[in-house]
Amino acid sequence: MKEQVSVFKSGNELAAQAAIDCNYDVMGYYPISPSTEIAQLIDIQKSNGKTNIHLIPADGEHSSAGICYGAALTGARVFNATSANGLSYMLEQLPVFSGSMTPMVMDLVTRTVSGPLNIHCEHTDLYSTISLGWILMCASTPQSVYDFNIMGLKLAEKISMPLMVSYDGYITSHQKHDTFVFGDSNDVRNFLGKKEHPENKYIDNNKRPLTIGAHMLPEHKFNNSVLVNQALENCLDEFVSIANEYEQLTGRKYDVIETYNVEGATESIIGINSVAELTKDAIDQVDSKVGLIKPNFLRPFPTKAITEVLKNNPSIKTIKVLDRADNPGYDYGLLAMHINDIVASNKLDIEVKSIIFGLGGKEIFIEDLVDIINNNEFSNTKTYYGITHSQGEVSNIIKNNYEYKPEEFKVGGFDYNFNEETNSLEVKTPPLRNLMKKPKRITSGHSACPGCGIFPGVETFLKGIEGDVVVLNQTGCAYVVSANYPNSSHKGHYIHNLFQNGASTLSGMVDAIFKLKDDGEINFSDDTTFVMLSGDGGFDIGMGAAIGTALRNHNLIMLEYDNEGYMNTGAQLSYATPLGHRTSTSNVGSKIKGKTFNHKDTVQIMAGTNMPYLFTGVDAFPQDLVKKAAKAQWYAKNVGTVYGKILITCPLNWKSKEEEGSTILEKAVNCNFFPLYEIENGKTRLTYDPNELGKNIEVEEWLSMMYKSKHMLEPENKELLQEFKDVVDDRFKRLKAKNDHPFL
Repeated sequence: MKEQVSVFKSGNELAAQAAIDCNYDVMGYYPISPSTEIAQLIDIQKSNGKTNIHLIPADGEHSSAGICYGAALTGARVFNATSANGLSYMLEQLPVFSGSMTPMVMDLVTRTVSGPLNIHCEHTDLYSTISLGWILMCASTPQSVYDFNIMGLKLAEKISMPLMVSYDGYITSHQKHDTFVFGDSNDVRNFLGKKEHPENKYIDNNKRPLTIGAHMLPEHKFNNSVLVNQALENCLDEFVSIANEYEQLTGRKYDVIETYNVEGATESIIGINSVAELTKDAIDQVDSKVGLIKPNFLRPFPTKAITEVLKNNPSIKTIKVLDRADNPGYDYGLLAMHINDIVASNKLDIEVKSIIFGLGGKEIFIEDLVDIINNNEFSNTKTYYGITHSQGEVSNIIKNNYEYKPEEFKVGGFDYNFNEETNSLEVKTPPLRNLMKKPKRITSGHSACPGCGIFPGVETFLKGIEGDVVVLNQTGCAYVVSANYPNSSHKGHYIHNLFQNGASTLSGMVDAIFKLKDDGEINFSDDTTFVMLSGDGGFDIGMGAAIGTALRNHNLIMLEYDNEGYMNTGAQLSYATPLGHRTSTSNVGSKIKGKTFNHKDTVQIMAGTNMPYLFTGVDAFPQDLVKKAAKAQWYAKNVGTVYGKILITCPLNWKSKEEEGSTILEKAVNCNFFPLYEIENGKTRLTYDPNELGKNIEVEEWLSMMYKSKHMLEPENKELLQEFKDVVDDRFKRLKAKNDHPFL
């Protein structure tokens, strides 16, 4: 037996520890709660030189799966972690792994798949994968998360198939337990052995050219599917062998299923993941003879092992199957369907009860499970345990309670004149004091952090918009803190859709409204402006939808609030994070000093779509931002799609002082990091030049105000600082050249 060390850690911490012990070559990832912590923890070790895992931050889960597939095709050991909508977004990539019989390991930290958006534990994500050809393991404790990740990699490579380790989000993922890990990671690597590179399997040399992923005609695809199934048929037997070897090293025993108290039981509970552990405690509290059967695999499903238990314990007459996900349109939950099939095919004298619980992360406690055990009134079709509202009482639509008068948002004083000679719009705006008469469109009562710059920035922009506004918000901080059912902080129409699809969704809504209005089917005011609000990295994962919307030239504004990271999921790096800046996935350590590549210039990328109007702004320069908002409204109504980027502060994750938000923004502009400019019909114009006004400051003065960037000022980081200053200087010089030469 190899040395085992006692640690007090959570499931996510142990997943990261297992990945480091396994010494993966590559991890492609994209942040999504509650799995993001895994990449963060690995990155901390990476920044201090304690792991060689090559981390690749993707622009979305679909891309992260592509990164992993490309890496796995070389024979590299590859790892990923995701949850819920992230899994759904990469779903089409998963059969690519299994169809090509390419091994990798991915941790699925289970979470409700939207909508409505909910970030808590459910198994809708896990259940969506059952027909995709992946091995699906189910870990019920932090200890089994660690062990399954290690054994799972060996199993995946043994049968050359991809494998997923699932465990429950915010339960197993975040709860700390007393656990054991290998004292020496070399013992894990010896257990795994060196990754084999069979001939004609991987793109690992230049001597044997391979074609991978060729289109298959029906007869070949049929045979391919059979091969995948045959590989999975051998999976459980191989696992037993691997588990026996692992037991010799650790003293921890695993099988394809686990049973508890089944001898002599008249009733059995069947459930996967964390509820199974809670069920053991409930069983210990009841007088009736109740047992537990816990599958450690969902695919391949351990039919044979469960059948043997039921046949060997004929006293079991009732099975209550716990599903933490619904199976809409069918009388049984998914797990209950499997058990029903076993009972029916073996003609067992057992009654199966299907119980749906825990939807949306609704808590279940030991006393609830005791109640389930003692309740003999469950029907033979599925029962929802835990309903607190009558059917139909809860929907995802909120009728806003505010007295909404669109005319209040028209204060007048705006003058628009399009100059045909200069091909530009001349706008006069009323004094700011007059605009203060315009009510806020976002009410108090939202739950934004102290000092959050989102709503001051957005509200300042909206001061320049006259009349009614319809806002669509992609997932991010602005949405999460302002629309929490059954409350909304928005006075006007407000819609949410997922991270990657905001622009597309609003474009469909805008065109449908115009079509229905033209057909006389609805009455919708002409005095309406449509705004898509995005931030927190939304122009990474949502870039494709935004570019497509711009190219189609819909009558709407895309407004990005740039807080330089994925702040709603825990301050991970985004492509907007500047070089060298600290985030939870670009840590500062002894070997790596923050983000290792430059931030994306989204305005210039969007300019490539030939949009009529683009701009940057900050609320520290309110007159400039209001005027640009007014121009944006005119162009959106009369010409087509507009894009704007406003820099906003995030004191919580920038580690800056709440009261210094405006000063930080002002310094970002004056050091030329965030220039204020517009691109109007292809011509670039600086609307504020700190150099000409004598207000230019050194970049260091801005960096010093935020803990996330202060380390760049340390003497040992002078090369990093200079590289960042060169980028800022180069980008501003190019912008200045475009300002001076309109045809650039």
